[in-house]
Amino acid sequence: MSDTLFGIHGAALELRSQRMGLLASNLANAGTPGYKAKDIDFAAALKARTSGASDTQALTAATRYRMPVMPSLDGNTVEMATEQTAFAENAVGYSATLSFIRGRVETLTRAIKGE
Repeated sequence: MSDTLFGIHGAALELRSQRMGLLASNLANAGTPGYKAKDIDFAAALKARTSGASDTQALTAATRYRMPVMPSLDGNTVEMATEQTAFAENAVGYSATLSFIRGRVETLTRAIKGE
């Protein structure tokens, strides 16, 4: 029902949430030797999700390892500026998607109440 009620925005919110977790994991492992930073190609994941793929399939197909600008000696590919920028960009997108869904719910609530 949420697919028809919220359209693409329901899937987008789920993907943005999962991407936020992945980016937070990258930031948390900035000092872990050998850690490979990953990100989700949001457009590819959303396209896969709206084409009928499950969340797991969409994420698996759209997850990419980051290529560092300046490789570190310990093999860690997390670059704090890149991760923080991606996290902030994703947070703005998450907030915008959530606002759209909230507006849709408020509209439906008013319609049900007959306002």
